[in-house]
Amino acid sequence: MLKGGGPKGHSVLSPGYSSYQTFKAIVQFLSTVDLASNPLIYEASDIPASKSDIPVFYDGPRGQNLLYKMTPWSYAVLRDEAKTSLDMLNDATFDQFESTFILRASQPLQRFDCILHVPIPANAPEQPNCDHVFDTAIFAQRLFDVLREGLSDRVKLIDIKSSNPFSWSIKSSGPSASEKSLMVCFVFDPANIDRLVDHGPAAEKKKKAAKFQEFWGEKAELRRFRDGSILESLVWRPGSTYSIFQDIVSYLVSRHFETEVSQSLTFVGENFENALPSSITAASKHFDALKQAFNIFEKDIRNLDNLPLQLRQLSPIDPQLRYTSINPPVFNAPKPLNTPADVLIQFEGSGRWPDDIAAIQRTKIAFLLKIASLLQDADDSITTRVGIENEDQKLLNCGFLDVIYESGAVFRLRIHNDREQTLLERLIKDKSTDPRTREDAVFAQSTYKRTFIQLPLLSQSVSTHCTRFPLLSPTIRLVKMWFDRHMLSEHVSEELIELIVAHTFLQPYPWRAPSSVMTGLLRTLMFISRWDWRLVPLIVDFTGTMTSKDVSSINTRLEAWRKIDPGMNRTVLFAASNHDMTGTAFTDRGPSKVVAARMTALAVSASKLIKEKGIELDQRSLFATSTNDYDIVIHISSKFTESQKKKEASKPKFKNLEVQSEVNLDIIGYDPVRIYLSELQNLYASSIVFFRSAHSGSVIAGLWNPQALASRLFRVSMAYATKVVNDSEKGDIEIDKEAILTEIARLGGDMVARIEVNR
Repeated sequence: MLKGGGPKGHSVLSPGYSSYQTFKAIVQFLSTVDLASNPLIYEASDIPASKSDIPVFYDGPRGQNLLYKMTPWSYAVLRDEAKTSLDMLNDATFDQFESTFILRASQPLQRFDCILHVPIPANAPEQPNCDHVFDTAIFAQRLFDVLREGLSDRVKLIDIKSSNPFSWSIKSSGPSASEKSLMVCFVFDPANIDRLVDHGPAAEKKKKAAKFQEFWGEKAELRRFRDGSILESLVWRPGSTYSIFQDIVSYLVSRHFETEVSQSLTFVGENFENALPSSITAASKHFDALKQAFNIFEKDIRNLDNLPLQLRQLSPIDPQLRYTSINPPVFNAPKPLNTPADVLIQFEGSGRWPDDIAAIQRTKIAFLLKIASLLQDADDSITTRVGIENEDQKLLNCGFLDVIYESGAVFRLRIHNDREQTLLERLIKDKSTDPRTREDAVFAQSTYKRTFIQLPLLSQSVSTHCTRFPLLSPTIRLVKMWFDRHMLSEHVSEELIELIVAHTFLQPYPWRAPSSVMTGLLRTLMFISRWDWRLVPLIVDFTGTMTSKDVSSINTRLEAWRKIDPGMNRTVLFAASNHDMTGTAFTDRGPSKVVAARMTALAVSASKLIKEKGIELDQRSLFATSTNDYDIVIHISSKFTESQKKKEASKPKFKNLEVQSEVNLDIIGYDPVRIYLSELQNLYASSIVFFRSAHSGSVIAGLWNPQALASRLFRVSMAYATKVVNDSEKGDIEIDKEAILTEIARLGGDMVARIEVNR
């Protein structure tokens, strides 16, 4: 390539290129030039160039095709890798050295969306070949041709690998044909993979139609469509992405190969999608139903005439309204939505708002009462309830309005008043403010920015990208389930998890964006396992407009945080985006170092398991957690667990009982286990760190705080129950674990089945 290979006989590479320029030029050549359809003949003008599936880079002086070992599928993989590498090298915002040269991208479960085991038939035909090609290679070529034509644009990439070689005795004739198999790997095209109807050639194109019918056999049928066209067509059974894909592949193999081959196919990948509480298609319908209900709610609010102020904006901020909650929002008339969907309402500015934060909170309640009465006057089928929150925090929002529709949709409305931020900043800067009030004001300001400024922006971006990437929503839900199953969801915010998964899709290198739930989950776990959050920030660019200066500024801000707080007592993880350059909107005051270290350790363990098991991985092992690492385990009675509630809800009932039973509005937003956990956290925050899985809710685990376990001299107002140390001469005291556990059991009442003490 230093001597030729370019247009008009010019060289592709220049001797003056640096090592980086040479590398990038070769990668660009591999990605842009198709050597199969446009063979390159170097210094051999007498050799005719012919198009084929085999790539040709013919070296005339040495008389050899440098790519003679490549198959059509291996060449497609090479070009795809080259295109991805070129995109990485062209990324001027982020440093992609590690993605280009360090990260190993060959792990099949992280690279491919589905892996198929195909046994090689025992009676594979042995065709005479001057190159002495093995029967395995001939079968692989036939299989590739059939799958490529049959799947067409449903897949972006097909790669075929032979089974791993193994040894056998020299006295035997070698492995039998039944022991040989091929591993066929696929990369899906999310836009086309779950298509139910395939269009073939038109009926008037006789030759193409006959070829189509010969290839598809009895599956091909002639159909007339709404636009009047009559086309050869294929119709597949509705189902999940993998079920449709398996139907197509199984039919192709049974049609073109032996029956025993089609009956022995093994697919890897679907189990990850099945781990979700509901199928992707069903969940999407539930999310869309709540979104439509929100549009009705927004229309009803905007149509209210007698509001004291003009409405400016209504912003959804709930995970259920951005397609990212673990459980999809299932609701109907007799069973309203259990968890209300949070919504913010903002009015036009007015000078009539009070200059006191506590007075503003009371004024908000008056506004909510007015909105409630107007909604009920406009539509008597709507039920409204005003609720109080944060009673002991006068600087935080204290009122909300639940709006319950007859359809079962429930929205929780809070008022956003931008004057609060000004008053909080004034209170923080005021030198006469006492330390306790200033600390409360700092916490209130952080909560305000997170709830009223950052959450609407994040919700809008995540919702938009869930439409752009069809697999983003189920991947976020599955990663949230992974955090929840390992009892970290109480400490790691949902918004932080969404940012981590969005990073996997928006900066997917060394791969393309995930096109299946499996690759999305496994790549996210690999990122978490490699993320050194002590020194490296998480940066998510939703709009693609961030510059290298922005990235440098975020890194500088993280360095400043580490100098201010070297012990990482306040901010441990630093997650920035183009909406939040501070990086602390969703990580301020949580998670702690203990939780962050636990998260990394679990991800490292998961990545190690994925590497060891390979395609034999059982996805259930990634979600299995052990309670042996915790000091205490509080077992919740099955009557109060989420799984038991779902079982009872799924039990069939007589239709007349369903119609006659009244809707119990008191259970909306009511989670007794969460309330119990909140009470425990308020009482024992200084002595125990609690962990809980909100999805299953069967246990609450706890770790004793090492600082609380140390013996010390008695002083008044200790934060926990104590007792005198038996062997102490000075009368030292220590934490009274038995008394605390007894209090925990008493507080839980019938909710606590038993308390297990591991150490």
